[in-house]
Amino acid sequence: MRRTSRVLAVVIVAGMGLASLVACGGRQNTASTDAGGEITCDVATETRIGIATGNATGVYFALGNAYAEQISNAPGSRVRATAAETGASVQNIQQLVAGTYAVAFSLADTAADAVQGTGSFAGQKQPVQALARIHTNYTQVIVRKDAGITSVADMRGKRVSTGSPKSGTEVIANRLLQAAGLDPEKDIQAQRLDLTKTVDGVKDGSIDAFFWSGGLPTPGITDLLTTTRDQVSFLDITPLLAEMKKINPVYEEGAVPAATYGTPADVKTIVVPNFLLVKEDLDADLVCVLTKALFERKPQLEQANAAAKEISLQFAWRTDPVILHRGAAKALTDLNAPK
Repeated sequence: MRRTSRVLAVVIVAGMGLASLVACGGRQNTASTDAGGEITCDVATETRIGIATGNATGVYFALGNAYAEQISNAPGSRVRATAAETGASVQNIQQLVAGTYAVAFSLADTAADAVQGTGSFAGQKQPVQALARIHTNYTQVIVRKDAGITSVADMRGKRVSTGSPKSGTEVIANRLLQAAGLDPEKDIQAQRLDLTKTVDGVKDGSIDAFFWSGGLPTPGITDLLTTTRDQVSFLDITPLLAEMKKINPVYEEGAVPAATYGTPADVKTIVVPNFLLVKEDLDADLVCVLTKALFERKPQLEQANAAAKEISLQFAWRTDPVILHRGAAKALTDLNAPK
């Protein structure tokens, strides 16, 4: 008897990736209430999924590739996952909803915009739900010391990279610029570049400053600080936190520990959680399998990037205002994750 093969797409928020046939089935956070049978957490047929991550030198990409490997290599797994480099949160959600992928990494603020029909998704709520809350993203704003920039407001007229188009970094960068009284379209020389090109631009002097939202450590930032440490510095952007919280209360104060990149002291900044997202009608058994793999294979993910250490059952349910998918709720219940 020939084995049946099922192909789905998964997004771990980032950018272009494997297009395939899609068979898609917090804390106040009740699981989705879509009609469905009993969840067995068993995928009975071979299933291929594509995982969209983010920029090649970012944490999403490192964790996404490791996650894909662990899903595929788990004992008895019938799911074969492939990770792909992408642009990031906004683009990933758009492609998730379009059916290009089936799961996605996303910043919590962008995910909130998606389900509420605000921001980049103004007027149209997106049918996405959460697989889990994962690690935290740290807003890392770095400037060349010779650019004369000591605050975001000083970026007026400067060459500033705001991140890949349709990325979560771009969303945060534009909001920070606006909070500082600048128009991102008119008051800066905006460079909408991925992290690799951004770092290269800072090194060769063609970029004065840039925004990056990522986990710790971000490989691209490590490279920059290693090669040009005396030429660049971090900005403390926390004076803009009050304005940012008016936009979305998910923004919080945090700090990049000095040990992360070998800075003289901790760098105060603004942080935001990350979610893994799925389309609301993705097969619940598959979502359950993917959720369990995330936590059961966490030690292996930590070997790929230290940001995975933040992935915790203690916070997995906390995905408000994004509803947790019922397959993920089943997995977290089985794993005794506290609500």
